[in-house]
Amino acid sequence: MSVVQKYFADLKNTIDLLDEVAIETAVSTLHTARLHGKQVFVMGNGGSASTATHFACDLNKNTRADWLPPFRLIGLTDNMAIFAAYANDEGYENVFVKQMANFLRPGDVVIGISASGNSENVLRAIQFANETGQNTTIGLTGFSSGKLGPMVDIHMHVPSDNIEQVEDLHLVLAHLLTTALREKVQAMRPLQLQA
Repeated sequence: MSVVQKYFADLKNTIDLLDEVAIETAVSTLHTARLHGKQVFVMGNGGSASTATHFACDLNKNTRADWLPPFRLIGLTDNMAIFAAYANDEGYENVFVKQMANFLRPGDVVIGISASGNSENVLRAIQFANETGQNTTIGLTGFSSGKLGPMVDIHMHVPSDNIEQVEDLHLVLAHLLTTALREKVQAMRPLQLQA
């Protein structure tokens, strides 16, 4: 089997192991948050930061509808000035929790993406969200899920030890959530607009 064939075979096998219940629960949670005007936060480091930014872009733009309020989603990886200021002055481990502390309100949703599940800055933000109001926390992990898996309310775990494939499937999950949420929006389209 070639490297290409093995990569795709492993990826297909891992997709079959994803927890559909967790995914559906995340979709429902995010849809409810939107309808109630709750804030959604998303964060990660490295490749996971890129996924967080991509997800924030897609969810904010690709689920818009005139008949529903927009998502209120902030990517905590995207403001490099504030990110660097907190990293420099208060430690890299606090870059997400310090940003989020300015905005987090009860009932908000906090999404942490960490392939290892052990990114300290993500863990601190999730812990803060768990301790502050009745927020819902969602984690995307890989490998053995680290400390993050048991900390979150909704755990979307990619059961793979291949970092590239974990990151591949985290982006697939972000796209899947966006697609499912867009379909929910279309299902709520008023009858007079369906013609």
